[in-house]
Amino acid sequence: MNPIIIIGAGLAGCEAALQIAKRGKKVKLYEMKPRKFSPAHANKDLAEIVCSNSFKSNRLTNACGLLKEELRILGSELIPIADQVAVPAGQALAVDRERFSKLVTEKIESNENIELIRKEIVEVPKEGKIIIATGPLTSEALSESICQMIGEHDLHFYDAAAPIVEKSSINMEIAFWGDRYGKGDDAYINLPLNEEEYFRFYQELIQAEVVTLHEFEKREIFEGCMPIEIMAKRGEDTLRFGPMKPVGFIDPRTGKRPYAIVQLRQDNKEGTLFNLVGFQTNLKFGEQKRVFSMIPGLEKASFMKYGVMHRNTYIDSTQLLDATYQFKQDNRIYFAGQITGVEGYVESISSGLVAGINCCSEQKISYPTKTMIGALADYISTPNDKFQPMNANFGILPNLEQKIKDKMQRYEMLSNQALEIIKEYNNLHNT
Repeated sequence: MNPIIIIGAGLAGCEAALQIAKRGKKVKLYEMKPRKFSPAHANKDLAEIVCSNSFKSNRLTNACGLLKEELRILGSELIPIADQVAVPAGQALAVDRERFSKLVTEKIESNENIELIRKEIVEVPKEGKIIIATGPLTSEALSESICQMIGEHDLHFYDAAAPIVEKSSINMEIAFWGDRYGKGDDAYINLPLNEEEYFRFYQELIQAEVVTLHEFEKREIFEGCMPIEIMAKRGEDTLRFGPMKPVGFIDPRTGKRPYAIVQLRQDNKEGTLFNLVGFQTNLKFGEQKRVFSMIPGLEKASFMKYGVMHRNTYIDSTQLLDATYQFKQDNRIYFAGQITGVEGYVESISSGLVAGINCCSEQKISYPTKTMIGALADYISTPNDKFQPMNANFGILPNLEQKIKDKMQRYEMLSNQALEIIKEYNNLHNT
């Protein structure tokens, strides 16, 4: 049997390679470093940690904590390495990034079933099984080849996403359903602000800290999509004539038109997640939580995803992939990592594990949607015309049969349920 080809030796590619290798299959793992580096990479080792060194919380009441525990149960190769090189970070799993990459590289290089080839792949191979795991900064030549294969003109997105909150955390005593001028089918959740509330929010917004962009992002990042904090700095009333325009609404509590309004739009098919319409932002995550929680109705909001503005490369997985990360148009090809629309280190590892297992298995294995690994795969493979990259979060899990108001108690029950299912599923399928 010909070796399985993996393009890209980041977190997803390395996890996939090791999963395939331990099942006795041969792998050719291609990595263009150190011959060529993307604008964000600098380390010649594999599985490079580019941004924060945190793999997020280990707590099971945290979605990423649950995902890590599921991966441990399923036999992830990279999560134990992260555990091994952990540095003090309270309840989070933070790693010594240099040691982590070094150990992953050594594990790959010492595996007799893996051939590491330091070479740039500029087009998708026409034969053999392949996993494309080239990340959010896929090279221009390979991006063009992928575009030709999937029928899309451009894979390079300067990603401008608004924050997403959990619906159950919105204060519906303040919020109300409705569309502008009563048209439509009341699809939006609306948060009214009076003059005092608006100006308090406005002042904090224009003074909040923003993320420093890479030089290669600055040239094009704001074209066509203005961050709300930049828009606000153009004048006190700019937002009231833009995304916070109150015209066409009546606040049921006062019977009058609000001074300003924030609209939230459903973001997933289950209706558990809602995004802040027009709130694309480059604020730091902590600042987003602080400032946007000042909006009446979002005081206790659970932010499932923060807004981002950065260069990103991803395919429309909801149309192109199934829940095993297999390409629907050509079953010899799989995708893994951030190019699929999963966001985050642990999420990338999870996609690599699923793609790797399936790429070398005669029977396809997709994980139950009541598990975090299954829900994430389901999210990126379910048709969604508002699709944007997503982290692990409890909002993508199906609701519990019983309603539980306490958020932490609900998360704990969701986690316990997921771990029971993943253990049983793992024993049954012996993956």
